[in-house]
Amino acid sequence: MFCLFYDSGSSVSEPVRAQKDIRCAHLLRRRAIPPLCSRWSPAPKKALLNSFRSGGELGLPINLPIVVAALLTLAPLFAAAFFAASFAAGTQRLPLAARLACLALPSVPYALVARPGGSFRWIWFAVYALLPVAVGALLWRAQLADKENRGDWRDFFVLGVLGVAVDLRWLEPAWPPHLAIFSKMLLLDVGIFAFVALRRLDGVGFDLRLRLRDAGFGLREFAFYTPIALALGLWLGFLHLHGGWPGPLKILFAWVFTFFFIAVPEELFFRGWLQNLLERRVGRLAALLITSVLFGLSHFNKRAAHFNWQYVLLAAFAGVFYGRAWRAERRVGASAITHATVDAVWSLWLR
Repeated sequence: MFCLFYDSGSSVSEPVRAQKDIRCAHLLRRRAIPPLCSRWSPAPKKALLNSFRSGGELGLPINLPIVVAALLTLAPLFAAAFFAASFAAGTQRLPLAARLACLALPSVPYALVARPGGSFRWIWFAVYALLPVAVGALLWRAQLADKENRGDWRDFFVLGVLGVAVDLRWLEPAWPPHLAIFSKMLLLDVGIFAFVALRRLDGVGFDLRLRLRDAGFGLREFAFYTPIALALGLWLGFLHLHGGWPGPLKILFAWVFTFFFIAVPEELFFRGWLQNLLERRVGRLAALLITSVLFGLSHFNKRAAHFNWQYVLLAAFAGVFYGRAWRAERRVGASAITHATVDAVWSLWLR
């Protein structure tokens, strides 16, 4: 998931390795893990020692700065998703200077993750401190210029910058190996805070307190899209049907992980923000089609070193049904259910 353990490929200096060896040896001497250590042979003890140094191949030692960074990164997402009214009221009451200052906070998770990993650079720290503030200032100006929330050029400029930054992985070189997911999630945090606290955009529908109607609309659109995806995907050779039953726990984990870390961020961006704003400018149908095409194009570099036109085509068709699920009651949760179900089925049985 968030790769909360050090990865063996990350660059850790010898002094840091030595300190970890000392801590682990201290734990073993103090019998901090008595039921295990007292019966282990030297080989497993050595494996535990290596896991402290390299990041936890055994899944035991957790790197505290990365855990703290992950919690800080997830906090705005879950606050806005499950306490939307309180989050909006609390942030909008802050003075403008305080709201803009809050947008510099993504620099904190960056420092927590990058310094132990040996990839910290002051230039990246400045990017994560200043770029979000610039985004907030633009959206604040958009709110002043567009009181009726019909969509301002600054809205679309900000969405373009955020979208391209994620799609082309502009900020991923700032992170240690295998921890670049922080880049995507922090940019999502910036958008959430700026659109709520400064832009005050309405009609987004970012409420993950799911209702039965969300499941109904989401699964309905999944049922509509499935025959199209199967026929087109198998014909193009993009989908490859394979049997087997991975088990209920694996299915559940695949769906939940996809829902929170893939479907929700993408649906909030494309449907809650982009399609929402476009509807005010070009109408419901045109907004649905434009957003779907852009959603498809955002997959051009996925799972391929070249322009993956098959993925673009299938994703564009999928975007139509995701957009329909969202606009049924303007709920990100509904389209995220469609999206997560499509992706989970694909990853388990059709990839």
